[in-house]
This record gives sequence, structure tokens and C-alpha cells, in this order.
Amino acid sequence: MIKRILGSIGIVLLVLIAIQVFNTLRFKPQSTAVEQISLPAVDADRVAEHLSEAIRIRTISTSSDMTERGSAFQNFVDWLVATYPTANGAMRRTMIGGLTPLYRWQGSDDTLKPILLTAHYDVVPAAQNGAEDWDQPPFSGTVADGFVWGRGALDDKSAVVAIMEAVEALVEAGFTPKRTIYLSFGHDEEIGGHNGAGKVAAYLKDQGIQMAWSLDEGSMILKDVISGLDRPVASINVAEKGYVSLEITAHAEGGHSSLPPRDTAVSALAQSLAKLQSAPVPGGLTGASKGFFDALGPYFTLEKRVLFANQWLYRPLLNMVLSSSPATDAMLRSSKAPTMLRGSAKDNILPQTAVATVNFRIHPRDSVETIIAHTHEMIDNPDIDVTILGGAGMEPSGVSSSDNQAFDTLAMTFRQVFGDLIIVPGLTVAATDSRHYSLVSDDSYRINPFIFTGDDIKRLHGRNERITIKGMAQAVQFYSTLIRNAAD
Repeated sequence: MIKRILGSIGIVLLVLIAIQVFNTLRFKPQSTAVEQISLPAVDADRVAEHLSEAIRIRTISTSSDMTERGSAFQNFVDWLVATYPTANGAMRRTMIGGLTPLYRWQGSDDTLKPILLTAHYDVVPAAQNGAEDWDQPPFSGTVADGFVWGRGALDDKSAVVAIMEAVEALVEAGFTPKRTIYLSFGHDEEIGGHNGAGKVAAYLKDQGIQMAWSLDEGSMILKDVISGLDRPVASINVAEKGYVSLEITAHAEGGHSSLPPRDTAVSALAQSLAKLQSAPVPGGLTGASKGFFDALGPYFTLEKRVLFANQWLYRPLLNMVLSSSPATDAMLRSSKAPTMLRGSAKDNILPQTAVATVNFRIHPRDSVETIIAHTHEMIDNPDIDVTILGGAGMEPSGVSSSDNQAFDTLAMTFRQVFGDLIIVPGLTVAATDSRHYSLVSDDSYRINPFIFTGDDIKRLHGRNERITIKGMAQAVQFYSTLIRNAAD
């Protein structure tokens, strides 16, 4: 009897092993060969000088009050016209929200749905990161050591300049698109985009204009960033997390700190935060998260491919391993981060209220409503108030298709310009203007055509922001090739 049981167990194990081997052998990269093309010639030095000029215009977003911004934003809009006269002559420009230019490059075939290429030209301040610690002054636009330095070199004036350089060159070469192309350059993305991209979307909707697809920032080509991969990864992000900040408020009698009760508003708040932090929002390899790792899995080494190829068996293990890193955990679930605390105004006063602000980035599987419900459930205290900071949150985007002509065109263009890339559909964990543009686009994609290393990523909103001159030239080639591929 024991021999029979052991024999049966052995057979089951052999079957399990065979299934895993079969799945792993089938789980391999698909052919990524693309037609080789001659890339357009680009005057890299001229492009670098133009980006330098753009950086020197201090379009800093610090407030929704436009009176605080001076003339810099109008100067930038005027600079676009003066620097790219041929492109401006070929397109119709409509100013939206006062400072966001929306360009229409009319195509020859009105039966084709238009496409939208977007970027933003406002930047975050540099002083908050210690401007004196920069290797080059943050608004100097210095061109040195093969780089263009300054705030906006990565986020996101480089994309504005690259798009306009591509259009200028295409028009000069006599190119006319069959498909109408829109360009939108937002002026307030860093503070929500409501008066820029938000009003562009409203304008397009009022005009009855629906895009086939849009392309915005939100990812990049990652080189030597993802452990275990020897090829760069271009994550064409098909969705974007939502955003909500919740205020968690505890109440008490207050009074003098010399006669404290056993529980105060501060201690009640601390207990609530501890409960909330100990319980991550449920997540895992489903939806947009699964699409990213399913596409990336075949490129890993054999032992990792076994896990991704047999998720029916190893999914709990994969979820545990991926959850251990902040970068991959953010792909699996809605994240939460306590960011602000308020209590007593003086050290010897017991506050009547203690308030914590917790910021959530909402995965597409969740919503503002489910995040609030999760927070109540985890705190489990009817005396704790949970309210939305500002009165409203932002729902996550829909998930665009990664199995259509638009995605294939983007993937093909990336490989034509940058060579042998791993292309995957991904999830943008921060916020971009795409949350507005997606309202008038059948599909919305989020990636900039720049190669980023781990060293580059920390420069975003940080010190020593810079981009390589070669990278800018490649970005111009990308947008030029994309326009030809998508609109010719």
C-alpha cells in the first residue's frame, strides 16, 4: 500500500515537472525583427542649443495662480514660434487656457482618426533640491561633457523640443501627413494640468474630435535598471494610477499635558496609522500588472522564467517576491504613504484633534471608493474620521490595448530607432497629463523616447537634471519616424 502511495506521488511529481518544463520551453520571446530603415539626419548640436534656450526660460510651476508666474510662460510660447517658424507655418495653433498651445497639422485623409502627441513645458522648482549643489546651475541650460544640463532636460522640455524639431524637419522636407496630427504642450502639468491639458481635452470634446490614440510621458527606455535583464526595456505604459489623499482625524478632550488620559488624540491616530500601514491594499499579478510581467518574463534567466511561465503554481511566491521591492510592489497594488501630521500647536497642550494625511496611488483595479472602504476597514474605529483632502480624488485611468495597430506602431518605431529592445505594456505609477487627454483618445500611451539608467531616474525632480546630446538627437529621430509610420 505504501509503495503504491509513493508511486502515485512520484507520478504526480513527474507530471508537475513535465508541465513546468513544457510551459517554460514555450515561454520564450517572440520574434522582434523589424524592417531596417534609414533614420533622418539630425543636427545634434543645433538641437542641444535649442533645448538649452528652452531650459533658460524659467517656466516654474509653483501655484495655480498665474499671476505668480510672470512672463516666462508667454516667453516660452513665443520662443516656440520664433524657433520653429516652418512648423508653425504648416500647422494651425489654438491657445488653450491662455498658455497651452494646441497645434493641428491637417492630414490629407479626413477618414482617418487623428493622433495626439503631447508633452509639457512647465517644470518644478530647483531651489527645493539645493540649487547650490548642482554641478551646473539649474536654469543655465549649460551644454557640457556631452549633456544639456538644467531643469526640464528630462521632465519634460526635452520632449517638447524633440517633437517640434521633428515636425520642423519633416515640413522642410515636404512631408504632408495623411492622418491629421495634433500636438499639445501643457503649461501646468506639474500642478495637475487642469488649465492646460484639462482644457485641451474639454475643447477637443466640444469640437467633437476623438483621437485614435495619444502619446505622452510616463515611462522611458530603461537600461541596466531591471535586475536580470541584459537588454534595455521600453515600457509603453497603457494605464496610469489614480490619486487620492485622505485625512485621518482622531478626536479627544484636549487639555494640559501634565494630566494626560490613557489615550490621546495623538495616540489614537498613531494606532490607526499603524493598523493601516500593516495591511497593504490587496493586489497581485492581475490586469495591467500581469500584462507587464507576462511580457517581461520570457527575457529573464531560466530559473525566473520557470516561475513566470508557471504562475498557476508559483503565483503566491511571485507576489511575495515582487512585493518585497518598492518599485515592483507599486506595480502590483494601490500604494499608500503617510506624508503629513498635525497635532498640538504647543508641546504642553493635548490636542483636541490629531490629523494625518495619507497619499494613495490607485491601481486600475481599485477606485477612490474602494480605497476609502479599505481605510475604514483597516482602522476599524468609528471614532476616527476619514475624509478626502480637497474634497475629491482622481480615479485611475482605463487600460489601453497592447494588442492593436497603435501599440504595434509604437513598438516598431522604438526598435527601428533604438535597436533590439524588450517592449512591454506597463503601468505609470505617478500622474501625467494623459489622465486628461485619455478622455478624448481611444487609447492612451505613456513613454518618452529617452534611454534612462538608474543614475538618470534619481535626477527627475532632483539635482543635476540632464540629458545626453545623443539622446536628444535620437528622440528627434523617434518622433520623425513615428509620425511617418503613424500618419503617412
